[in-house]
Amino acid sequence: MHPELTNQPHIGEEEEGPAGTAAVVGLGYVGLPLALLFADKRFRVIGVDVNPRKIDSIRQGISDVPDVDDGRLKEALASGAFTATDDFGAISAAEAVIICVPTPLTSYHTPDLHYLQSAAQAIGRHLRAGQLVVLESSTFPGTTREVLKPILERASGLKAGSDFHIGYSPERIDPGNERFRVEQIPKLTSGLTDACARLTARLYGRVFDRTVPVSSPETAEMTKLVENAQRLVNISFMNELAVICDEMRIDVWEVIGAAATKPFGFTPYYPGPGIGGHCIPVDPLYLQWKAGQFGIASKFIQLSADWNRSFPAYLADRIQAMVAGPEQPRVLLYGVAYKRDVNDSRESPALELIRLLQGRGIDTAYHDPFIPSIALGDRRMDSVELTDELLRRQDCIVIFTDHSVMPILRIVTESKLVFDTRNATAGMGERRNVIRLGSGSRFTRSG
Repeated sequence: MHPELTNQPHIGEEEEGPAGTAAVVGLGYVGLPLALLFADKRFRVIGVDVNPRKIDSIRQGISDVPDVDDGRLKEALASGAFTATDDFGAISAAEAVIICVPTPLTSYHTPDLHYLQSAAQAIGRHLRAGQLVVLESSTFPGTTREVLKPILERASGLKAGSDFHIGYSPERIDPGNERFRVEQIPKLTSGLTDACARLTARLYGRVFDRTVPVSSPETAEMTKLVENAQRLVNISFMNELAVICDEMRIDVWEVIGAAATKPFGFTPYYPGPGIGGHCIPVDPLYLQWKAGQFGIASKFIQLSADWNRSFPAYLADRIQAMVAGPEQPRVLLYGVAYKRDVNDSRESPALELIRLLQGRGIDTAYHDPFIPSIALGDRRMDSVELTDELLRRQDCIVIFTDHSVMPILRIVTESKLVFDTRNATAGMGERRNVIRLGSGSRFTRSG
């Protein structure tokens, strides 16, 4: 083992006092909850982000992440367990540096690693011997070894695996999911060498209830992509099934519920207005891109991605048919977040749906209690106030995101027509002004 590691008792030993110092680079939906978790587990945590506005807000105790409330953030700041900065030089004080930066897609639906490459350059300039660098961002197999490692080595002049250590441990945070605390989700760990792997597992073992070591970073990288590719394929199939059931006048929700009673061999997935967020629509395309480098076409991923991208157009067709008649129909979307109770509209199909409806001459607005404004190309749209008068003026209310605070009874009672894409109105009885996606019911103006 490298001699520097023997001088780092903070990582992996059960002494009293602080458990060590960790730096978390990227304080978004993954990084900020992770940073506070480490702080809760007696680490001193240095949060680093290149966005000065974010750093300023965090220092004031204001969180923009739904899983981190302001009170918890202020407590961590006041205790001194957590500090935030935009100065990468601060990482030199940490034994471990954890990278949680975005890994989005380009406009060509290929991997965009510029955030990671930029962060790696900045980290490398301040890297010192003996430190552990762990990547958590979702990415294609080979990124840790083929992209992160050479950048860190060039920028630092140090040798990975001997002078410093590199691990990969994919994030598994599910924003808005209150069923599982972050530390309860089993943590995959891996490293470039046996020593890197041991140190990575030891670090996360101090924080998570269970760690799951795997044989290589490539295995861990692939595992994360497979988790979300499976969800893309299955949810896309359920959306296709919803379309089929509507045409056959069969309720897809009843079908799935009945199938789920089988105690083996069936896992329920559910339809909706399309798949958004960073993980499910993005990660499988990282896998597809990497497979293409080996001359392999991932037909399941391609078909699922194509279907998912086309679904806003299907919804727009349905909505346009429902509101046909008025010279300029009015449509209101309840929710634009990609999932319930989050303030995240990344990759949300709602944005494309709004563009399509407006392009067809439909006066389209939205209300989302978590998202005050959205970007539509080079312009912004603000969330409108959800009043009874506003509901009555609309020709159709589209339930796009079923936030737990949604006043569903008021929406159904006050609106002329409700198009429910989330099955939020299930159990309210059959109502002439409610159409549920996949329920087998079709709306016509004649009744």
